[in-house]
Amino acid sequence: MSRWAPDVLGDDYRVRTLDLRPDDEGAVVASLVRYAPPTDEPVRPSRAVLYVHGWSDYFFQTGLAEHWHSRGAAFYALDLRKYGRSLRPWQTPGYVDDLATYDEEIEAALDVVRRDVGAYGRVMVMGHSTGGLVAALWADRHPGELDGLVLNSPWLELQGSSVVRHVSGPAIAQLARFQPKAPLPNIDPGYYARTLSASSGGEWTYDLHWRPVPSFPVRAGWLRAVIAGHATVARGLHVTAPILTLASSRTVISPRWSEDMRSADVVLDVELVARRAVQLGPLVTVVRIAGGLHDLTLSPQPVRTRFYAELDRWTAAYGWG
Repeated sequence: MSRWAPDVLGDDYRVRTLDLRPDDEGAVVASLVRYAPPTDEPVRPSRAVLYVHGWSDYFFQTGLAEHWHSRGAAFYALDLRKYGRSLRPWQTPGYVDDLATYDEEIEAALDVVRRDVGAYGRVMVMGHSTGGLVAALWADRHPGELDGLVLNSPWLELQGSSVVRHVSGPAIAQLARFQPKAPLPNIDPGYYARTLSASSGGEWTYDLHWRPVPSFPVRAGWLRAVIAGHATVARGLHVTAPILTLASSRTVISPRWSEDMRSADVVLDVELVARRAVQLGPLVTVVRIAGGLHDLTLSPQPVRTRFYAELDRWTAAYGWG
């Protein structure tokens, strides 16, 4: 494990490399980012948040880090293996064939977080999209490890419902058995990126090598792992920590671009997200955000304000405010 070093996001951010077990492609690492602005406050934070990004993504949502910091929580973000800061030239971007593989870097990251906040510090994990699925499955396998779980548009079911999963699953599994890294047809038209990028009417600038358009190719073995995760969620999880699931109020998925996409989720079916969310555990709050994009933290400013207000309200209810 490396020491903290300057991060690409600027002076207020630090990053360290987490060495992981090699796989069939060789050396593997994850990257832990910490928001660490200068402060005269000597008191160690008693609360911390670990953020996990989604598919074909990496951590660059600085507003999220600043929000948690302003609420007195230490903020960390994890670039999973083969994504973002962790991606190496010889690797297949984003590829794993079992979502439980990520247990290694999640637990390594949480070890660092817990050393920083102390044995009695409260720790929450926040996941977006595929990262939300990964985080929920991890929390289910590790009862009692977290004090809260926040899911931002988590990918909890295959688009088109479980019927599509049951129909497509066997074919994907068969391909994955013999050609696990075979790329599937890329169906990303770039509309989501169009809603985000400052070059096309959005607000954000990010690294196109780490968050390309179209997205990284989806591989058969990876999709099989995601489908298996969806099936586990459909059977019901038993996450004991309080859960907050946030999603847009509507979905707009179309083969043709529409300006209406700038105020909706164009990636996931948000009705399925809401339905599956209540199967994650006994203490689940579902909040729908009008005008929200797929990543609610990257939505237009009025929508972000509502998102953060709902986050504050929920955290206050569970003693985090």
